Amino acid sequence: MVRCEKVTKVYNTGKTPVTALRDVDLDVKKGEFLSIMGPSGSGKSTLLHLMGCLDVPTSGEIILEGQRTSGLTDRELTLLRRKKIGFVFQFFNLLPTLTAEENVALPLLLDGKRPKEVRVRARELLEHVGLAGRAHHTPDEMSGGEMQRVAIARALVTNPSLILADEPTGNLDTKTGEGILKLLRKVRDDYGHTIILVTHDLRAAAFGERTIVLRDGQIVNDSVPHAKKRRRAYRRDH
Repeated sequence: MVRCEKVTKVYNTGKTPVTALRDVDLDVKKGEFLSIMGPSGSGKSTLLHLMGCLDVPTSGEIILEGQRTSGLTDRELTLLRRKKIGFVFQFFNLLPTLTAEENVALPLLLDGKRPKEVRVRARELLEHVGLAGRAHHTPDEMSGGEMQRVAIARALVTNPSLILADEPTGNLDTKTGEGILKLLRKVRDDYGHTIILVTHDLRAAAFGERTIVLRDGQIVNDSVPHAKKRRRAYRRDH
C-alpha cells in the first residue's frame, strides 16, 4: 500500500542542516492500522507528511499503491492527495464559517462533483460518525470530539485508500479521545482503509495492530503486539 525506500529528509532552514529522517525503510500493507510513536523531534510527523505527499523527501522514494511519487508535479501531487489520501489533524482544520455538512462536502465540490450527489454523501458519512443531527452546525457550536468526528467524515468523503491521522486525540480528553480511536478502528473495519496514526501516547498506539518507534530519524523498533495484550494495556492505563 505504502512503501518508503531509504527515505531521508534534511531541512536547510538555518546555518546547520537538520536531518529529520535518515534512510527509513517501511512497508505498510493494505488495510493495516499502523501506529507511529517517538519522542518530540524523532521525525514521526515528518514521515507522515512525506507519506501524505505534503512534502517530498531529500532522497529516497515514497511509493503509494505502486506509484512512485518522485518526479510528480505539484498539481499531480495535489490530485494524488485529493483522490487517495484522507487527513485527520490534531486541531481539526475545519473551516469555521462552514457547517459540518459543508466541511465534509468541500473536497468533493473541489473535485467538481454535483452538489446534490455531494450532499447525500456528506450526510451519509455524518450519520456514520454519529453526527446526523449536527449537519447544520458550525465548528463553534460543536465540542472537540464532534469536530474531530466531522474531520474524520471529511477524510472519508473521497473514499481514499489511505487515512493519515496526526495526533488526532492530542487536543481531546481521555474519554473523548478513546471514542475517536474506536471510530478510526471501526472505519478501517467497515471500509478497509489503511490507517497510519502518529501519536506520542502509548494508550492511543495500542489501538494499532503494529507499532513502529522512531528515534533520531530512524526506526528503532517495529512490533506487532498480541491483540489481547494491546487491549489489556489500554484498559489498565484507563
